Amino acid sequence: MDARVNLLNGLPVEAAKPRRPSRAEAEAAVRTLIAWAGDDPGREGLLETPGRVIRAYEEFFAGYEQDAGAVLSKTFKEVGGYDDIVLVRDIPFNSHCEHHMVPFVGKAHIAYLPHDGVVGLSKLARLVEVFARRLQTQENLTAQIVDAINEHLNPRGAAVMLEAEHMCMSMRGVRAHGASTVTHRFTGVFAEDRVEQDRFFAMTGTR
Repeated sequence: MDARVNLLNGLPVEAAKPRRPSRAEAEAAVRTLIAWAGDDPGREGLLETPGRVIRAYEEFFAGYEQDAGAVLSKTFKEVGGYDDIVLVRDIPFNSHCEHHMVPFVGKAHIAYLPHDGVVGLSKLARLVEVFARRLQTQENLTAQIVDAINEHLNPRGAAVMLEAEHMCMSMRGVRAHGASTVTHRFTGVFAEDRVEQDRFFAMTGTR
């Protein structure tokens, strides 16, 4: 938040969103990085690389243009009275670490206890994509997914677990190949009832 204060109501004023560079500026930045790495951005094999990188970035970071509320907007009320756990496990995802801008890759397990209907199962996978395709930390990604479920589905409880390997650990630094990072967050009934937590772990095969 910007330190300035709105004189009308005394509330902080949000900082202006940075200007988004043009495609030409972005490609120029890639050429600068290639040169900084020690190669020649003008040689044949690298001439088209800046354009390829920008097109790849449009895919990697498509989540900035997507809305979790839209993904979860349609629910189904006619579920025959079903009110037990809905779980989708082993949802593959890839994201990029906001500290080093290198990938982390893994799988997500998502569960919720319906309150007033259910959402299409594919929507939970799409929800993961919305937040994974941004610069992230695994901890924040976990929280964003469960918060979106709570906000838009209003379940009696939600549970999210992510397991991922981070290239910033396996490709550089300590080079801990194969190390897996696990994060989870429980809300509602899952946070309050250890039995429901144990059911979640058993159903995901993580305990």
